[in-house]
Amino acid sequence: MVKVLITGGAGFVPSSLADKLLTYPDFQIVLVDNFLTGRSENIPIHPNCKFIKCDVNSYNDISAVMTAYKFDYVFHYAAVVGVLRTLDNPVKVLQDIEGIRNILDLCKNTGVKRVFYSSSSEVYGEPVVLPQHEYTTPLNSRLPYAVVKNIGEAFCRSYHQEYNLDFTIFRFFNTYGPKQSPDFVMSKFLQAALKNQDITIYGDGSQSRTFCYIDDNIDACLKTLFEEHYKNEVYNIGSDVVITIKELAETIIELTGSSSKIVYLAPLKDGDMTRRQPDNEKMRELLGRDLLPYKEGIGRILNNWGK
Repeated sequence: MVKVLITGGAGFVPSSLADKLLTYPDFQIVLVDNFLTGRSENIPIHPNCKFIKCDVNSYNDISAVMTAYKFDYVFHYAAVVGVLRTLDNPVKVLQDIEGIRNILDLCKNTGVKRVFYSSSSEVYGEPVVLPQHEYTTPLNSRLPYAVVKNIGEAFCRSYHQEYNLDFTIFRFFNTYGPKQSPDFVMSKFLQAALKNQDITIYGDGSQSRTFCYIDDNIDACLKTLFEEHYKNEVYNIGSDVVITIKELAETIIELTGSSSKIVYLAPLKDGDMTRRQPDNEKMRELLGRDLLPYKEGIGRILNNWGK
């Protein structure tokens, strides 16, 4: 059996990763989460999957798990997430540095073959050029969440240099799907539209984003595992099709037949970058196919929700 640890395993993306890995009979998956933002209903029920409530920022907590199982691979996704949550809790965000250190120390001491680290498009900050390339685009953000992700990337490189611990860094751009929690923009807008409630937008809605359907995200990540791609490299994961937040709200109202109105709030003081778009050439090359258009992805969510 191939033993895999996924931290933050009750979250949207990590639990979706577990769902896909569990379709392979020779994988044993252990999920850990402290339920800060994760949800128990996301956890797969499967004979090859075990969930352990655990805080990776506590060395004693996570070391007991990792020394007991001696994993082959670790996907470190646990983090404080969400723009407002990270802005409101900067010290809690900084505590995630301890979790990164704990995971990497335990990986190099327990024989882990490779660690996959969840970084973020937030490290790019306000872009000076689009699309944002893994190696040529400056990393501009000073926000605690982005700084911690950048520190995590530096830890991965340093542990590879010092201890020969292999890694792959995923810089995730906006990802959406049926299991996403309602405090992220796509699911928040969809739930408001289905209830014919106002859809609220910070600022004038001209901020541009790209939206990657969860299946494309997971397929791109697992390709790096199964085919040994992008070892000791950084890898953007996201769609390159740009849409403004206002256009997203209008599209969702149209697709759901909603009577919702768009209401504009004061802009956020920090954290709401005006533009974001990955250079996803690596992702496209690895998948060898087009990514799912966001309108089709929204349709899949609505079908999944029975709407």
